[in-house]
Amino acid sequence: MLRLANLALLVLFPVSWFAPLLRAGFLPFFDLDAISVVSGLQALWEKDVALALLVTFLAIFAPYLKTIGLALVQFDLASPRLLPALGILGKLAMADIFLIAIYIVLAKGVGVGRVETGWGLYLFTFCVLASLATSHLTPREGGH
Repeated sequence: MLRLANLALLVLFPVSWFAPLLRAGFLPFFDLDAISVVSGLQALWEKDVALALLVTFLAIFAPYLKTIGLALVQFDLASPRLLPALGILGKLAMADIFLIAIYIVLAKGVGVGRVETGWGLYLFTFCVLASLATSHLTPREGGH
């Protein structure tokens, strides 16, 4: 069951990257009504390449690499010694949720238009938390 949950994340993560995280009336960085991870990254690439690189790693590569690595360990295709490194990737992947939360708080707190959360924010949060749970439970089950 744990293996299936982890494999499902390989599909759910990419869906969550394109799903609407926020709906905004006016945000200074974005000219869009609905903001997804991908559209947000596109806007960041135009404005700040260094920040875009960091957020791309935290929002896309860290969680996906961790999920792939965990699947390899769960199916005995990689050593369980990989788990500490996967744990670090998981902690980095949590940083993107923190960044999104800060952006919502800032946008609402300074009165810059209206910001509503979209279903993609919940899906993306679920993916990150599910990934954290599967990595936490994997060592207890001996990789199975």
